[in-house]
Amino acid sequence: MNIVDKDDFVTIDPEIMHGTPVFKGSRVPIDTLFDYLATGDSIEEFLEDFPSVKREFAEMAIEYARRMAA
Repeated sequence: MNIVDKDDFVTIDPEIMHGTPVFKGSRVPIDTLFDYLATGDSIEEFLEDFPSVKREFAEMAIEYARRMAA
């Protein structure tokens, strides 16, 4: 995977969810993905529950978090 920039998958806009970082094209907070994963749910379960989030964006978020934690 190429270098991931958060601007590729995140929208931060005070008019959308009061500025909470959300997946582009949705109103789903980025944190929701990590809450799912932390409780043992799979990325597939997350995507089923939030169909407005593109798989590519969810995978980019995970990769971005992995790189930031390294």
